[in-house]
This record gives sequence, C-alpha cells and structure tokens, in this order.
Amino acid sequence: MAGLRPNRGADVDFRFTEEQLMIQDVARRIAQEKIAPSAEHHDRTGEFPLDNIRTLGENGLMGIEVPAEYGGAGMDPISYVLAMVEIAAADAAHSTIVSVNNSLFCNGILKFGTEEQKQTYVRAIAEGREIGAFALTEPQSGSDATAMRCKAVKQADGSYKINGKKSWITSGPVAKYFVLFAMTDPDKGARGITAFLVDGEREGFHRGKTEPKLGIRASATCEIEFTDYVAQPAEVLGEEGHGFKIAMSVLDAGRIGIASQAIGIARAAYEATLEYVRERKAFGQPIGAFQMTQAKIADMKCKIDAALLLTLRAAWQKGEHEKGGARFSNEAAIAKLTASEAAMWITHQALQIHGGMGYSKEMPIERYFRDAKITEIYEGTSEIQRLVIARHETGLR
Repeated sequence: MAGLRPNRGADVDFRFTEEQLMIQDVARRIAQEKIAPSAEHHDRTGEFPLDNIRTLGENGLMGIEVPAEYGGAGMDPISYVLAMVEIAAADAAHSTIVSVNNSLFCNGILKFGTEEQKQTYVRAIAEGREIGAFALTEPQSGSDATAMRCKAVKQADGSYKINGKKSWITSGPVAKYFVLFAMTDPDKGARGITAFLVDGEREGFHRGKTEPKLGIRASATCEIEFTDYVAQPAEVLGEEGHGFKIAMSVLDAGRIGIASQAIGIARAAYEATLEYVRERKAFGQPIGAFQMTQAKIADMKCKIDAALLLTLRAAWQKGEHEKGGARFSNEAAIAKLTASEAAMWITHQALQIHGGMGYSKEMPIERYFRDAKITEIYEGTSEIQRLVIARHETGLR
C-alpha cells in the first residue's frame, strides 16, 4: 500500500509490509480475545473499559505512530488504519478511545510540542498509563470552532488564567491530560486561539456529568469547566495564536481514525449479515439466495472496499506529508465522508435483513447501528466534509 500515488501515474503496490501486518495481528488478537467478549457489557453499563485500554497500551496500540523514544510503537499511518479497523470491528467505543489518544492527543503534541512536552505528556498516554483528551467543542459552538468563549488571559508573570466550558469531551471523565483550545485574543478571531496542555487533577479544573449517549456508550464523554485555572508558559502547545491551525491539522489526522472506525463497524455488521443470510431460511431456502438480499450484500461489499481504499490512500498521504509532502486534508475528508456514510447505510441494511432479531438486543446488530451514527457527526460532520472537499476542488471559499 505504501506505493499508492493518486494522480501521479506511478505503480500501485497493494501489499502491506510485515510490520503493518504484525500490528494488525496484535490488534486483531486483543480485539477478539478481550474486547469483543466484553463489548455487550460495556455498552449496556457504560462502564469505561480501563483494563482493556491498559492492555492496548501495553501492546503499543495507544501510541501506534508515536516513536519508540516517546513510548510508542513507532509505526506508520497505514498501520494505524489496520489496527483501528480491527478494534472497531470488536467494539466501536474502544476504538473511539484509541482514536482520541492516537490522533487527537499524541499527534498534535508530536507535531507541535517541545521535547519536554513530548516526554511528559505523550509517553504516559502512548504506554497506556494515562488517558488523553481533546477539548475544542463548546456548548454554543460545534462546527464553528472559532465561536469560542473559553478564554485564557495572560498574566504579568507570563502564566495564563483560563475560564470557560468545553463540551462533548471524549474520555473527559477519566483523562489525566487534555489538549485545550482557548481564546487568548478575541479581536483576532481564529488567529487569537491558543492551544494548551492541561492537567485534569489541578485546581480550577472541573468535570461535569457523564453524558448518556445513543452509541459508543463505553467511551465516557462529559463537559469540563475551568475556573481560574492557571497554565504556565511551558504548557502552551506551539505558539500563542496558533491554536486554530493546530486544531485543524490534528482533525485531519482524526478523520482518518474515524474513517477507520466506521470501516470496522461496517465490517462487523457485514460479516454478521453474511452468516445470518446463509443460515436463516424463508420459503424453503436461505434468504441469501433471494436476489434482493444478494443486491444488498453486493452493495455492502463494494462500499466497504471503497471506504477502505480511500482511507488507506489518506493514511498514505499523511505519511508523505510527514516526509515533507502536500497536506492530506482533502483525502482525509473524502475518506471520512465515504466511510461514515457507508457504515450508516450498511448497518441500516444489516438491521433490515435481520428483521426483528436485528432490532433485539440479543444480537449486536442494533449496537452497530447505534454506534455507526456518531461517525457522521464527530471529527467534523458529513456536511463539513462536503464543504472541505468542494472548496478544495473548486478553489472557492
């Protein structure tokens, strides 16, 4: 897959490396042996799967692209996609936690942080000893991240006093460290946003109630609030005023993670449906023999393969970007849009084919359906992805 070069006329190599297959195998083993058997319990109770997350961390899966010197596996973006698909196929909530730690937390610090910040914050997360979170969204602002009310006011000693709220923070109830975005100069709009590294155990930091959600219920989500929280100059990520640029860069990587998650959910629903249509009989034959069912199966397979190839392309482009190549925003948006809408369609069709059994909690199909929906919403809604793609293609803003 490393040779996938869109629009360049080069050879295309669809083979994965031994290292990529190795991390996929590790992820698959943990997913099948530990995550899948506990998925129903965690979905039903909403209990955060801390033991499983620790296991993933011990095996390098909480810092897949993090270099070994910072406690990670030192793998590439394609390895991350392969691992995420396996984890998401077992349980989407686990993959959400993995995605935030890898894409939104570690990625930004590796790209924009100091050596000290990488050692302090990235190592603990990559090794699975702590949980990280990403705090951008606010109660009044979703897709419009620049409508930010959380403020960080610089003090005479160079520190910042932070006040405000953030909402829908994945892993918020359990995270130790947060990448926080706050307004340091409201007059500058997007250029007045600064990124900070925040400790959730420090005075002035408050966690709200855990949100009851439709899906990914084991990935704890809450509101967080800052009341005169003091951040030191060494806890600024990047430069003052560069927060919006950091957030957008990190979200590009995050979209690859969510595309991978959507593929995993879709694959799980597809595989369960294949098994069901072979065994379930109606009118004297397996329902998989009916042409209408076969048409759905064919469309499912095509959508999964298309989503996977587009996501691998985006991951490859991310790797090229890290070597000094072009940005991958458009490829990431295309992958995320295609994969998330494929997951929603496939889980919908899977539930329809299963009929009443699909609607019952006795089978995981209804969980796949509930989990799939969020992939069209977070890391940028489908509407935002279409704007990103259209603006890139037309050159119009």
